[in-house]
Parts: sequence; C-alpha cells; structure tokens
Amino acid sequence: MLELVKQNIHMNRWKNRVETQVTLDDDFIVPDTMSDIAEVILDAGELQLEPVKVQNEKALVRGKLDFHVLYRKEEGGLQTLGGLIPFEENVNVPGLEDKNYVSVSWQLEDLNVEMINSRKLSVKAIIMLEVKAEELFDTEAAEDVRSTPAEGKAAPNIEILKHRVDVAAIALRRKDTYRLKDVITLTGNKPAIDRILWTEMRLSGVSTRPLDGQIHLEGSLMIFMAYEGEGENTTLQWMEESLPFSGEIEMQGAVEEMIPAISVRLVHKDLEEKPDYDGEMREVEVDVVMELDVRLYEERELEFLNDIYSTNYELKIDADEALFDKILMKNTGKCKLAQKVPISGGRRVLQVCHSTGTVKLDDTSVEEDTLVLDGVLEVRVLYLTDDDREPVQVHTELLPFHYEAEVPGIQKDSIWYLEPGFEQLTAVMTGGDNVEIKAVVSLDLLVLQPVKQNVIRTVELEPLDTKRVQQMPGIVGYLVQEGDTLWDIAKRFRTTGNTILEMNGKTSGILTPGDSLILMKEIPEA
Repeated sequence: MLELVKQNIHMNRWKNRVETQVTLDDDFIVPDTMSDIAEVILDAGELQLEPVKVQNEKALVRGKLDFHVLYRKEEGGLQTLGGLIPFEENVNVPGLEDKNYVSVSWQLEDLNVEMINSRKLSVKAIIMLEVKAEELFDTEAAEDVRSTPAEGKAAPNIEILKHRVDVAAIALRRKDTYRLKDVITLTGNKPAIDRILWTEMRLSGVSTRPLDGQIHLEGSLMIFMAYEGEGENTTLQWMEESLPFSGEIEMQGAVEEMIPAISVRLVHKDLEEKPDYDGEMREVEVDVVMELDVRLYEERELEFLNDIYSTNYELKIDADEALFDKILMKNTGKCKLAQKVPISGGRRVLQVCHSTGTVKLDDTSVEEDTLVLDGVLEVRVLYLTDDDREPVQVHTELLPFHYEAEVPGIQKDSIWYLEPGFEQLTAVMTGGDNVEIKAVVSLDLLVLQPVKQNVIRTVELEPLDTKRVQQMPGIVGYLVQEGDTLWDIAKRFRTTGNTILEMNGKTSGILTPGDSLILMKEIPEA
C-alpha cells in the first residue's frame, strides 16, 4: 500500500475586482435657522458604507455621502452646512459567491457644490467604487509517500521526485478597530472657542507590524480646526495639531515573523469643544476610530512530491496543477514633490492657514521587472486675503507624480496590495502671492506572484504489466537528447537514477546532450 503524506496550506485568491462609477446629484435647502449664502468657500465629502450584501454574483453597496460646506454669509462671517445623500448600487461581480470575502474601497473623484441661490445649493459628486471578491481556501499537496508491503507480496520499489517552492500562505485574514481619544488644549495666544466652523482629520506616517498575538500600530493623527473666537475678535481662528499615537490590538494567531499587508482608515471622526477648569471653551476632545483590514502572510519553504514511479508495480496517479503565491517584494516607496504656484486670484495673500491633500492613482502598469505608478496629489490651500468681504479663500493644485518600483520577477498576472498616502505636506509663502508646496507621497507595496506547481493528489498501486516489461530490452544504449533529465530517462526505462550513474561511472546527475549511456532495466521480484 502507498500512503501520501500531505500538507495543508491556507491560501487566498482574488476572484475578481470590479470598478464602477456612481454619480450623485441633489439640491439642498439652507435651514431657516442659518444665514443666507454669499459664497461657497470650502467643501468636503466622505462615504459612509453599510455592510455589503451578496446575492447571485452581485454585490449590493449601500451608503451615504456625508458632505460639508463652509460658506461666507451675506452679512459677513462664516458658517457651516452639512447633509447626507444616500445611494444604492448593485455591482455585477462575475464569479462572486456568498462565502467569498468582499471588500469595498472608494475614492471621491469629484465634489462640486454650487449656489443655485442664497438659500439653495446644488451638490454633485462622482464616486469611484472598487468591489473586490476574495476567496479563502485550503490546498492539499503531497510532500512524501509511505509504502507498506501487503502480505504475500513484494514491497514496492518507489522512486520519488521532489520540488522546493517558496510559498506565501495566508495565515490570518481579519478586520478590527483601534480607538483613539485625547484632549487638546488651545495655546495661550488663541482665543477661546465660540463656534467650530470646520474640521479636518487624517492619518499620517502610519505603520503596522505583527507581534505575537498582537498587531502594533503607530503614526500621527493630523488635526485642523477653524473656529470663531469668543469676544470682539470675530476673524477666523484656527488650530493645527499633530497627535501621535502608538498601541497594540489583540490579534490571536499573529506571529512577529509574519509579513503584513494591512490597510488603516478612519471610519469615525469627532471633535467637540469642552470647557477647561476655568469654564472657558479652550479644550477640544478628539475621538476617532480606525479600521484595520488585516492580511498576514507566512513564508514557508515547502517540498512537494512532483513525480513518482515504481520499478516493480504500476502506479495510478491523480495529479493536477495548483496555484500558490510567492512574495516578490514588500517595501514602502517615497516620492518627493515640490512646486511653486500662484494662488492669489486677484487678492493679496496675507497668510496660509492650512493645507491638505488627497492621493489619487491614475494608472498602474507592469514593465520589465518594474511596477510603474502614475497619479496626482490633489492639494488644497486655505489662506487669508486682504479683502474684508472675502477674507478666506481656497486654492486647489494638482501635483503629478511618477514612481517606478523595482520588482524582479513581476509579471502581468502578479497581485499587488498598494496603500498610498502622503507625509510632510507644507505650503509656505515665498513672496508675491506665490506658495511653495512640498510633500512626500508614500506607497506601501506588497507584490505576490502566482506560481503553478504540479501536485499529486492520490496514488494507487496496481499489478505490474509483466508482458510489457518482458518486451522491453534488458540492456540498451541511449544517446542523451536535448531536454532529457536523469529522472525522465530512469522512469522511461524502468530503472533508477543511481543505477544509471553507477553503470556509467558517473558521480553527477547532470547530463549533456550527446552523452552516451548504458541502461539496464530493473528486474522485478517475483
């Protein structure tokens, strides 16, 4: 009898990725409690997504666009208006099954908020949704064989060929959250808060790594808040703060040596003014929740049973191709950007208040041993002007970037996980209403290469076809052909590689086309 010794390998595979564009268009009436609109200054939007529902190769994506607008009032001063636009999109994903792991990422391609009149706004948005269907499965592959002689029969003489493969097995696939709460106190030169007008929060310099039973997370939360100060000073006030964080999330099954592909995004953001010990509104409570989409890979060097034959039995073999992943690269690339731009728009710039950005990838392509990335960093600069009627303005600038990541062995069918971000964004006045924008785009990249490998699923012993063996010559001369291996020749002539080497006085199994060999078949035991 023959018994295969098998290994079980956990794998994940992208079944499909589908992109779809959603267009939203709605009008909003300014509530009676709010002032008339003279000019829209700032707008921003984020998506709130519900859990995806899967049915009949379709993914039902529901959510809301949460938008906010900062506008100048007709009587002077600033005010903020917000609203929600619900949407529902049925995305066709061929091959999608209920058991698949489905994730949705989004990018706000365009948000355009315009005045219809002083009491009505037109809100238009273009959203790019990417639905990814991922299959988690186990693959069995034989790594060895055990033979047990049956009573009254000869023990099988088994020859095996093994093949080594570096495999990236999926060790852990999970989602979890990390909450950050803190309090920021205004500096002494800032007036107390009368009313918060605008807030922005984003992550910067985030890094993650697995520990034993945990995921370590660290980075900075970049906070910007514009507000009206208490007292007679009604000019725009603002606060910028970088809040560092570091902590661990319990993650059963995580091991320090595993290779991470972890994305982190903000799913909840809240800023609320609080009184200090003196009762003045000089404190800001920060409450954010980050969602971690965790993939941990384990690199394993495996030996697979690639082929098998017997010199004294026939073997019935069931073999097929299996697909495994190999890690080609895990790295974070940096792309420095710098550009001087005029931003006045006819008004003299007094001071830059704040700058923020969004990384948008336009194209990814594979060239020889290189992954080529092209995109833009969309930067918005908030600044003060010398015009009392329009004291606050915004300038938007697109900074293109091009990055080539060297990935030896990358191919068209390679799989990559890419997390773009940016760091060290600054906008500094250089004189004459010109601003120099500098930033570093970060590209966290993991590249996997699917590798096809012949694996043996089952093998059965069958009686030897003695008539066919007897018809084979007992000894033969053979001239090595192009592509021949010692294994192939031994299997074809029902002998062993060691027998061939011994008979021909060779110590190496390396054969050269044109070599002359003497081959003798093994004589099966009765």
